[in-house]
Amino acid sequence: WAADAEQLVDAVLAEGTEFDAVPALAQAFPLRVFPDAVGLGPDGRENLLPYGDHAFNAFGPSNDLVAKGEPRVAELSAWVAAQCAREALTDDGFGAAIWAAADRGDITPQQAPLMVRSLLTAGVDTTVHGISAVLYGLASHPGEWDRLVAEPSLARVAFDEAVRWESPVQTFFRTTTTDVRIGGTVVPEGRKVLMFLAAANRDPRRWQDPDRFDLTRDPSGHVGFGMGLHQCVGQHVARLEAEAVLTALARRVRSIELAGPVRRHHNNTLRALDSLPISVKLAQPGMAAARPRPR
Repeated sequence: WAADAEQLVDAVLAEGTEFDAVPALAQAFPLRVFPDAVGLGPDGRENLLPYGDHAFNAFGPSNDLVAKGEPRVAELSAWVAAQCAREALTDDGFGAAIWAAADRGDITPQQAPLMVRSLLTAGVDTTVHGISAVLYGLASHPGEWDRLVAEPSLARVAFDEAVRWESPVQTFFRTTTTDVRIGGTVVPEGRKVLMFLAAANRDPRRWQDPDRFDLTRDPSGHVGFGMGLHQCVGQHVARLEAEAVLTALARRVRSIELAGPVRRHHNNTLRALDSLPISVKLAQPGMAAARPRPR
């Protein structure tokens, strides 16, 4: 994905050094490479963002955020279901591998489209918000951008630190497999437990100066992707996507800073941004001026 990231970054920088990083980078890159990896065709990919947004809203209370997305639920769900069919997928992606597992008998034919759907449900919005978070962290902590430029191998550390610092997935549920005592209260077997991942990721008992975005920190051990058997299966894909974008930027951009008010996107489960205006200074002025935006 490095070449895809370099092409996108060059195209964005060719249009100017002030831009909104959410649509230009954080949304554009995952919507380009992840559906390719799953095996989706080119049409309709813009449906993945509102579909995922509503799915994560549905984990929370039935409030105005859920109501706002309801008019498109049937349309978006039908589109996603159609993409999960064997015949809709290319033969070289994750989706084809899942259907091959059904052919081998590792999973049932009924489970295969559900597994493809789970990738499409959870694999785009979360990465978009993770990339937004790391760009926000770097733009609001210019010293950390300097570290990344000096040592581009810190790209993955930067992404994991952003996942800890912002916690794009704020909460998630688990089910108790036995009676368990938590803080003096016994939670019976079979009950749902709502975990506040963001609270753990800024717990001062675990993290020194937890509210600071810091690339000298070892962020391993954060729970932004969950933990244990049910941790996020796509976390390494998200890391690869973020690493590609950050590495491409670090090679081309000397400095980065906020260029306007940051606007939040509200969701019952996710911590996200609608807008992240940034201004950059190129490492070599004019280096991206002749590159066209990819189609």
